[in-house]
Order: sequence, then structure tokens, then C-alpha cells
Amino acid sequence: MSEHSIDPTLYPAALEAKLENFKNTLNGLIFPQVEVFDSAPSGFRMRAEFRIWHEDGVAHYAMNRAGEKRPYVISEFPIAGELIGQLMAPLLSSINASAILSRKLFSLEFLTTLSGEALITLIYHRPVDEEWELAAKALEAEHSIMVIGRSRKQKTVLTRDYVIETLNVDQVQYQYQQIESGFTQPNARVNEKMLSWASGCCASIDDVKSGDLVELYCGNGNFTAVLAQHFRSVLATEISKISVRSAQTNFGLNDVDNVTVVRMSSEEFTQALNNERPFRRLVEIDLERYDFSTIFVDPPRAGLDEDTLKLAQRFDNILYISCNPETLRANLDGLTKTHKIVRTAIFDQFPWTHHLESGVLLKRRAI
Repeated sequence: MSEHSIDPTLYPAALEAKLENFKNTLNGLIFPQVEVFDSAPSGFRMRAEFRIWHEDGVAHYAMNRAGEKRPYVISEFPIAGELIGQLMAPLLSSINASAILSRKLFSLEFLTTLSGEALITLIYHRPVDEEWELAAKALEAEHSIMVIGRSRKQKTVLTRDYVIETLNVDQVQYQYQQIESGFTQPNARVNEKMLSWASGCCASIDDVKSGDLVELYCGNGNFTAVLAQHFRSVLATEISKISVRSAQTNFGLNDVDNVTVVRMSSEEFTQALNNERPFRRLVEIDLERYDFSTIFVDPPRAGLDEDTLKLAQRFDNILYISCNPETLRANLDGLTKTHKIVRTAIFDQFPWTHHLESGVLLKRRAI
């Protein structure tokens, strides 16, 4: 993709190249045909972050080039979602019309939803004050948005610091609180496809309703809210306080009542299951009452550490969502010693980049 435009006709070939690279990464393993879930070639990003570059008294959207100090100015961003595209020019025009809003504005972030909400974060190299608040409230009203002002050690929320997204998964609507500073999947339509695929994997597991699910790295409950329907109960872990609170909110929004979230790392949870040491955060949770049949993992780019890898091998079913094919392959070298791959998929969350999300369902090998 060029800096200023994209050619949608080139997208199928770009996706095919990603698929071939993924299959080459898994070369040597036995796996079924890879299911491919594409993206719209443009207008797919629900989040965007821009530098603000001031030149001749005018603020511009800008982006950084690798190895260069001076950013390049942009007037459009083709991969941004429809609402971001609609807001970019008029929002910047309003900011340039106000010396209060534009002065020492350093960065601007969009967080938008398919449901039509937009949260704009304005980041400054100066404190934001009451005068700024009045101007920012007028900006909210003019563009039907929500605004947050940030500067060093300061965060000013005018309306709220989150949006509510609505995703359609297998003809069921799910609502999610997405917090300004928290992680969310940037490509909402592909996220819907990922959720549907993962749900289908869980539905295909024999006697799944009689077992329990353990989920590591649950984030804001993006997958949990959908997968919980397939299990008697779910025990989910997440290290971020913000994400834990957001997950609990999202379970309430979606009437999910069979999930318990524990704030701890995957390493700590592994130690707890192995009875290596007690944890105060688990004092009210009886691990013995769970009958875990399945583990779901969505780790960071580093993949699963050795202890968590061994933990996963204790479960009959492993559902693994990966954001890094290289570490997925490394983990699969260990997991396939005890389990076989029964489904594989790729999800093009990030068109026009080398980044690729993928999914693998593994079942324990018969003895």
C-alpha cells in the first residue's frame, strides 16, 4: 500500500501471498485445508492515531516514516473506517478554527464503532484547562462525538472514556464496552468472522456442554462473551485491571452469567493449577469444582511460554488464536506431540501489512 492510496484490485493477490506464507510457516506439520477469512480492502480500521503537524499556523494530520524525524502530511486515510473518513476533514477544520483547541496539539486518536459512536482523544504538549473544556464541549456538540483531552499526567473526560460497539456473530448481536486506553480488535468485520469461527470450533467439540472452559488472556471478554454459551462454566484470566473491569461490564451487557474472571498472568495461573503456591486472588474460587475440557488461548506475539504450553497439553481440546505465525509454529511443534490439528484458519485483520491473525483447533490424540 502506498502512503496515500490503495488499489483494491491488488488485494486478492496480497491475501493469497499471506496464505502461502502461513502454509510455509506450518510446513512439516499435518493440518487440514486452511479456512481463509478476508477483509474489505479499504475502510476497515475502527481505530487510528495521527501525529498533528503544525505548519504556517495550520494543523495537519501526519504520520511518521521509518528512519525520518519529519512526518509526512496526509489528507485522507483509505484504510480508516467510514466514520473516521467522514470525520477527518471537518474535525480538523474545527480544530484549526479554534486557537484553544489547536495550540500545542500533538496527536489525535480516533476510536469508532460500527454502531456509530466516535471517541476522539486530543493529546497536548500543555495542560488542558477550563477554557479548553468549553471549546472541546462545543466540538463534541458540533460533530456528535465524544472528546478526551490528554497531557502529561492529565486526562480530562468530557462525556465518557469508552464506546459501546455492537457486533453481529451468527445473527446474534453482542455489545462491547471498548475503553479508550484498552486493547480492541481494530478490524470489526474481521473480528466478527473470528468470533464466529471460534464459536463454531467450540460447538463442534463432543459433549462440550458437560465440560468447562479455561481462557488465558481474555482481554475485555471479546471471545469470552461468545464462547461462554458452549460451556457449563468459564474461568478466564487477564492481567490488566482495565481489561478485567471492561470484561465484567461486557458480560453484564450480554447477559453472560457463567464466567469468572481472575486478574493474574498465565504463568501464575499455571502455578495455581499445579498447586505450586497459593494466590490470594483465588481464595474464593474452588478450582476443584471445575471440569475443564477445553483451553482457549490468545497470547501476545511472543506466544505461549514453556510452562503454559505444558499446561495446555493437559486439556482435551486446545483453541489457539495467534497474532504471530512464527511463535504459533514454535508452539505447535510442542502441542502436536500430544494433540492433532483438526481446524486451521487465517483472518486478515491487517490488510496491506505482513501481520496476520490465525486460528488452530487441536484435539488430544487417541492413545
